[in-house]
Amino acid sequence: SLPDLELLLHDPEDELLCSNLMDLVQATLGTAPLGPKRRSRLLMPAQLLVQVRTELLRLACSEPCGLRGALLDLCVEHGKACHDVGHIAVDPAVVPTFQLTLVLRLDSRLWPKIQGLFTSGPAFTPLKLSTGFRVIKKKLYSSEQLLIEEC
Repeated sequence: SLPDLELLLHDPEDELLCSNLMDLVQATLGTAPLGPKRRSRLLMPAQLLVQVRTELLRLACSEPCGLRGALLDLCVEHGKACHDVGHIAVDPAVVPTFQLTLVLRLDSRLWPKIQGLFTSGPAFTPLKLSTGFRVIKKKLYSSEQLLIEEC
């Protein structure tokens, strides 16, 4: 059955690695460059953290080195622009076997739109991320097509 298969594919090392990775993702988002003069503190809602963590583990389970073989690129959509905010080698000691591009979105509700009115200059602005995201997986050892997951 499906739950038994998930239990078989469950890797405790990847679980711990993913928890550490999510801490690193949050730290990277804490000083995200969203423009030439503007850095923002991007806040991940708890629901988004859980969803991203689950998706990264799922995408890594079919890889030869699991999550250790991942390169993670972080991007944030802001309007029609997509800003590159960081790159993380999950385990720098392992030759990467796949690349994940995590595309997060700013919360489109009213508060983020008016926050700029209350800040001046290039100060850090806290912005909340939406719970919607997509992950693009590219295998680095194969010519297979890209896998794009929209959540």
